[in-house]
Amino acid sequence: MEHHLVDALKDNDHKLIKELYVQYRNEFFAFSKKYQIQESDRADIYQEAFLGMRKHAISGKLYDVKSSFKTYLFGIGKHIIYDKHKDYASKKSYDAKLHNADSDYDIIEIDTERELTQEQKLLRHYFKQLGKSCQQMLTLSFYRGLTNEEIAKQYGYESEAVVRSQKSRCLKTLKNLIKTSPR
Repeated sequence: MEHHLVDALKDNDHKLIKELYVQYRNEFFAFSKKYQIQESDRADIYQEAFLGMRKHAISGKLYDVKSSFKTYLFGIGKHIIYDKHKDYASKKSYDAKLHNADSDYDIIEIDTERELTQEQKLLRHYFKQLGKSCQQMLTLSFYRGLTNEEIAKQYGYESEAVVRSQKSRCLKTLKNLIKTSPR
């Protein structure tokens, strides 16, 4: 795979990521039409496939891939489409059983849109109050999943130990902000 594209995904190069996202979007939509996927689902599937690419890039899996960026992206999308079809088929057969059954039970619908918990709201609020360097450090470590060694190497820190102590200070600051917050 094209290493500069993998590096762009891994290093969060916003400009190139946006270009890649837009470059293959319409082509993926056309590709997915042959699988009888609704347009609203196509957008979700493409988004999920692109995020999957980014996750694989961050983990380093894409450097050894022999296919092109587009082929790999469309392959991820195709697997997501197959999973959607399987999920739809299982729901359809389950719904058919429900409608054919002579049952005294009501069908219960569950709202899948979840609101953030109070703890998640607090974390988001106080995370925004941290300095930019702490936000970056915690994002690289916990959201992007980079090791201390990878952070040190990619972002010019003196050593892995420096990253570890910086991350520790940032976490301590965040914990103290949350602990002392009026609830």
